[in-house]
Amino acid sequence: MALVKVQGLLLLLLTAVLLLSISPTGSEVVDSVKDCPEFFLQQTPPNIPGVLENGNIQDQNRYKVICQTLSDQRTFVTVYDTENKIPVFSASRYTISVGKRPKNPRWLIEPQLEDTRANKNMTKAGSKTYNHQAGDIDYKSQSHFDRGHLLPSSYGLDQKATFTLTNVVPQIKSFNQGSWNNMEQCVKCVMDKFCYNNNNNTEAFVVIGAEPGNTLLNNKVNIPSKMWTAFCCYSNSKQRWLAGAHWDENEDKRNTYLQTKTLVELSTDLGKQFDLFHGTRCPLHTTVTEFYSQLNNSCHCPPPISTTSVPSTSTSNPPTNTFTPASTTSSSLSTASVPVSTTSGPSSTTPAPLSTASVPVSTTSGPSSTTPAP
Repeated sequence: MALVKVQGLLLLLLTAVLLLSISPTGSEVVDSVKDCPEFFLQQTPPNIPGVLENGNIQDQNRYKVICQTLSDQRTFVTVYDTENKIPVFSASRYTISVGKRPKNPRWLIEPQLEDTRANKNMTKAGSKTYNHQAGDIDYKSQSHFDRGHLLPSSYGLDQKATFTLTNVVPQIKSFNQGSWNNMEQCVKCVMDKFCYNNNNNTEAFVVIGAEPGNTLLNNKVNIPSKMWTAFCCYSNSKQRWLAGAHWDENEDKRNTYLQTKTLVELSTDLGKQFDLFHGTRCPLHTTVTEFYSQLNNSCHCPPPISTTSVPSTSTSNPPTNTFTPASTTSSSLSTASVPVSTTSGPSSTTPAPLSTASVPVSTTSGPSSTTPAP
């Protein structure tokens, strides 16, 4: 009888161990983006030359895939550059934000980037220094940069989950708190109002990334020369697919909007065959600017560019719009700064072809849901 009880207890213990081993318990470094596909449109990851091609990480010693998880719930995915100590991109399936932005966010790190045998949970950064990622201490002793989110906290299923240092880059304070913040609010308004699938559920997909620059923050963390973002969704109300892109140099600037561009224009500007929504029906040559007039002013979308004729001069500059700065999306930092690389060239006006796997946009119907729920 005693033997039977012991065997029963052992069986229960074994079952518990097995359940723990298959349950996601934290921010987890995985071997492939195929291990967390639910954050990509049609479960298809982007093509980023030299980093992620045809779903395969090109240098697995340098680039790590993180399924960002908090409280047993996966929230988004990041491909992280352990040499530059910044993310290449973060991607997510946007549905609805839960909760409010933390007043005093606790910055976290990914322990498995340092030791693959470490706990899967995100842990507090503290005052440590790390070999394969940026720590909180690496962002201190300067005042010119914010910890700039790639995936904004306002897009997060759980906003606290976005406050991991594997999701941020050194971003010029005025850029982060000005035009970039306004753009994030505008895109969120578009997704909230127009991105409803045939089941009448909010659903959109976002990919946000950074181009490495030529200077370092505190001699360790790469300062991006440029930041970019794109989104795509099916709109049941408009009976078509919608998409838009934004980017700009990571430079000191104030009182400017980011003009909304097409996916092809983004690919051309980056100078590589970026294909962020590979093999999908996302429109490559159209944007969502026609809908901005239907949004309220709190969305901070850019006004139309004026086409009024002006007297001709020997030189001209592109129009610039102004705004009243809105609230910031990232925490400010403390005192000394490092010059930012401005080596990125101007945008080309000749679109570069994207993947031939892309399918023309449908104007009649869309999927009930583009991806299964995580």
